[in-house]
Amino acid sequence: MIKTDFPIGPEKDGLKLPDGTDILRMPHPPRLDDYASAVRQSLAEPVASERLEQIIRSKTAGGKSVNELSACIVISDSTRPVPYKGEQGILWPLADILLKEGVEPENILVLVATGTHRAQTEEELRDMLDTRIFENGIRVANHDCTNEQALVNLGTTSKGGNIIINRDYMESDIRILTGLVESHFMAGASGGRKSICPGLIGEESTFVFHGAPMLAHENSRALLLDGNPCHEESKEMALKAGADFICNVTLDGDFNLTGVFSGDLIKAHEAAVEHLKSYTAIPVDKKYDIVVSHGGFVGINHYQVAKAGVEASRIVRENGYVLIGGDNTDTDPVGSIYYRTALQLLKIQGTENFEKILTSPDWAFILEQWQVQMWTKLFKLIPQDHFYYFAPQFSDGEYMVCAGEDMRKLSGSDSASIPEQISLALENLIEKVKLETGREEVSVCWMADGPYGVPLYEN
Repeated sequence: MIKTDFPIGPEKDGLKLPDGTDILRMPHPPRLDDYASAVRQSLAEPVASERLEQIIRSKTAGGKSVNELSACIVISDSTRPVPYKGEQGILWPLADILLKEGVEPENILVLVATGTHRAQTEEELRDMLDTRIFENGIRVANHDCTNEQALVNLGTTSKGGNIIINRDYMESDIRILTGLVESHFMAGASGGRKSICPGLIGEESTFVFHGAPMLAHENSRALLLDGNPCHEESKEMALKAGADFICNVTLDGDFNLTGVFSGDLIKAHEAAVEHLKSYTAIPVDKKYDIVVSHGGFVGINHYQVAKAGVEASRIVRENGYVLIGGDNTDTDPVGSIYYRTALQLLKIQGTENFEKILTSPDWAFILEQWQVQMWTKLFKLIPQDHFYYFAPQFSDGEYMVCAGEDMRKLSGSDSASIPEQISLALENLIEKVKLETGREEVSVCWMADGPYGVPLYEN
């Protein structure tokens, strides 16, 4: 029996895996020696860009004095563990440059790129951000994708998507993007252009960007940028909106900085993605009867756990089984009413009919259908009743909404922690697979990094 730590939730002990389990783990990159120095160095030596100080000074060429300039620093919401405070923090160094160059604090806006996610609460913002932001009177606001008065239309993309962007951002003289570059199951990698699209777009802009044809494309997948239509649409919108400077980071499994990439919107992001690829891809030489995974830090609700489901789909054999545990601490452990609606439709109609519905000319696009569509990547390989999920925050009603099965039915326990639930369920599932296949050997893998590691299977 293999005993190992479980990376999420309050209980870190109790995960037991059978001998012979393949543990898939990303190679861990070296963390930076001096976080604060690394941030300063990145800002001082930006990729394919002038320093931020020079960019600020150039904005006065049109006749404005520096104290008349407005600035917008775009940040991620709480679903991304971007270091915005502490010794690794990237937010205050950016704000500090603006202030030292003479930009007035009341003219600086920290804008949360919520996309179509819910707004962050005051408590969440104060927990996320450097206290000096509030102490200096810098305004913090959430993007609202539904407020038409707070949005501007910049035209359409080559694919026909409406480029509708946050007005405060577009009207700012100095536009700075921040974020985390990690593998992304649709767009290849997060960060960079995604701070604008989907971070600052209106909900109408999602109709093409996250439309059914876009996400059904074989290149809409993790770690691929070239030829990825989701990435291309996001990039086109971001370039149309424009950004003066970005500061993106990469992190290890303990959320410590492994890289800081500042500068040009495209070039600095590409440099971060190349660094990410060096330790995120996990070569795999077979597919498994049972894949065990977890929702990761991002998995604050079932909506976000879809990322783990998609990565598991890469290496589960046809008609195999997947077990996932999540710590769904969000105010709604499942997701918004839109996600719940589409998810229930998938559960009731099944994968094939659900895809027909989404691609029907009579179907009216609804927000967050895209995330449910991503679940179909798993359910094209395994039946829904071969997927077992557990989150301690779920009630019986939540399990009835979500595609798949309540893991408690398999584990036989209502009180076990997340790792204990998985251990008990796995033990029973192995016996079930032995009976089904007539084989004594059942292949099992544990995706230790959950949605962050990208298993690359080559036949």
